[in-house]
Amino acid sequence: MQPEKLLQLAHFGMLASVVLTLGAVALGYWFYQGLSLTLQIAAHFSLIPFATVLKISYITRLVALKQLGRPVN
Repeated sequence: MQPEKLLQLAHFGMLASVVLTLGAVALGYWFYQGLSLTLQIAAHFSLIPFATVLKISYITRLVALKQLGRPVN
């Protein structure tokens, strides 16, 4: 895959995972009163894969930056 496209994909993955994680936190911890127990459990369990996607996206970003010869911070 082209490094530029890989970098764009990594940035999109990071943004999407942060938004989804914040949504799961909001549903699981702040707005849980109106939710069924099943949805509360799903919100809590979904935090694990969303955090994993964030970590994988960050590593992908580092790889793309290294391929492009840019500084890796």
